[in-house]
Amino acid sequence: MKQIKYLVEFFLISILFFIFRIIGYRNASALGEKIGITFGPFFRNNKIILNNLIESKIGSNDSEREKIIKTMWGNYGRILAEYPYIKDFRNSKLKKYISVSGKDILENLKMNNKKVLFVSGHFNNFELMALQIEKSGIDLAAIYRPLNNIFLNKTMENIRKKYICKNQVKKGKSGTRKIIEHINNGNSVAIMIDQRVSEGKKCNFFGRKAFTTTIPAQLIKKYEIEVVPVYIERKEGIFFNIIFNKPILFDNKKSVEEITEDLNIVLEKMILNNPSQWIWSHNRWK
Repeated sequence: MKQIKYLVEFFLISILFFIFRIIGYRNASALGEKIGITFGPFFRNNKIILNNLIESKIGSNDSEREKIIKTMWGNYGRILAEYPYIKDFRNSKLKKYISVSGKDILENLKMNNKKVLFVSGHFNNFELMALQIEKSGIDLAAIYRPLNNIFLNKTMENIRKKYICKNQVKKGKSGTRKIIEHINNGNSVAIMIDQRVSEGKKCNFFGRKAFTTTIPAQLIKKYEIEVVPVYIERKEGIFFNIIFNKPILFDNKKSVEEITEDLNIVLEKMILNNPSQWIWSHNRWK
């Protein structure tokens, strides 16, 4: 039964991708926003999202939080609609829609052949982070979580490997070994640190304990590499500003848990820039 469900989803998404492609980037992103706002709540209960916002002390009242949720679902839909245009972001056909803050940071890393750990969360079109880093000439490996839908996952993996970052590493134990290989070969690593994980440690996140991946902290301690936080801001619906912050060198005397909590603080600050541009539907505190 699950296979049939996945197959139906695959065909629906394929049809949507076709429609998105033929109507152009601007129209596709706008249509995606409407689809996200309309159908998003059917896939994830808004009560969970509202509770996440309340417990995280985001928004002064429920009306304000409902606006955040609506914008978040619209952003979800835009991300979906923008996948058929990842190729165009890569080959610069859509370069006018992307600005980069901190180009000097990337240029310095490339010039000095320096490996770092790029960290971010699911902000807006998060795929653009690894795309922009690799496009700048930095040798990179990007960690990703495969989709549950095996049919759709093949499409996404193909897009990621061809146009986002050729060195895609699946999350998991075997993936961790691959990451170590890449670092030993001098490559930088990009990782999203905001997903709920079943392993890891329970660390503070918006004042509550949440299972958090400790892989970044372990890499920081083992290799004493610097961390570059990356934030992707969506502007006027279809424009993006990718912000590369100054590298952070953590005190190696700190424990894995302490560094992980420090990274959560970095993530919190990025989320607070604009709460509606982060994906609140994951129940990080379950």
